[in-house]
Amino acid sequence: MAKEATAPTLYTVAAPPHWHCGRTVTGVMQQYILALVPAAVMAVVYYGLPALRVMALSCATAVAVEALCCRVMDRESSVDDFHAVLVGLLLAFLLPAMAPWWLVVIGSGLAILIGKMFFGGLGGNPLCPAIVGWAIVALSWKTQIDPDAMVLNTMLVNPLTQFKYLGLEAAAQVSLTDMLLGRQLGGLGAAQVLALLAGGAYLIARGILRIYIPAAFLAGVLLAGLGFYMADPSVHPDPLFHMLTGSVVLAAFFLATDPSSSPVTRSGMIAYGLTAGVMTVLIRTFGIYPDGVPFAVLFAALFTPVFDLIRPKPFGAR
Repeated sequence: MAKEATAPTLYTVAAPPHWHCGRTVTGVMQQYILALVPAAVMAVVYYGLPALRVMALSCATAVAVEALCCRVMDRESSVDDFHAVLVGLLLAFLLPAMAPWWLVVIGSGLAILIGKMFFGGLGGNPLCPAIVGWAIVALSWKTQIDPDAMVLNTMLVNPLTQFKYLGLEAAAQVSLTDMLLGRQLGGLGAAQVLALLAGGAYLIARGILRIYIPAAFLAGVLLAGLGFYMADPSVHPDPLFHMLTGSVVLAAFFLATDPSSSPVTRSGMIAYGLTAGVMTVLIRTFGIYPDGVPFAVLFAALFTPVFDLIRPKPFGAR
């Protein structure tokens, strides 16, 4: 009896991942931007149209520079993934509402050019692009980036500057409630603590953001602040002061969690977050910068390859 002919077996050969969860880069970036909308709205409420001007100019510059870089590199444009918009918005959140237009353009352009595209684009940057852009303009034009120097018609007070130069009693004029509600002078979006907490909680609830880095970062700030407060409460503020001032909450949920520059293992994330949180309080206490959060995140990111070496033992290993 003749053997029946069987159809040849077909194999699909493709690069991983072989099972897709449906999440895309564009979707994730849109979720991050959506989480920042409450803080952006509160910034406009407190600072008016100047805050809207800075955010719009920063985002537009970031998109334009990325599109130009892709054209020069003869690559398909990647601006439609919204990452450039997110970088521009995060940089704007670190700037004062009265920042001059040229500083916004330089900071946003360099954030994309040096912080992102110089390393090949999204996924290759070893540092958070928004912080790279901020650090360049902060070190180059200290006065123009200082919220106290670039003040507008407002009764808001910067508690970190008051504490740094006038002592604990001067900083006490801003209550914890005012700090939580954003009634403090600082980066136009970074000061909106409650709105940023709501945005961070939204990302965690949606499964977009893992809780390890934010929790470890805030724990590092609280533990270091508690240590100094217990050593001398007449000189050092309580830990909540450190957590609710400056750009701590913004960094915990949106800057330190940059996926390209942060660790990928659970232990690494915790070590990374704790390092950045402790460094924040150390810079504020002993450094010349009243805030110090962006520099603390940059410092911790330099050790990301080391933190990723912290791995649990394989199952069954001795």
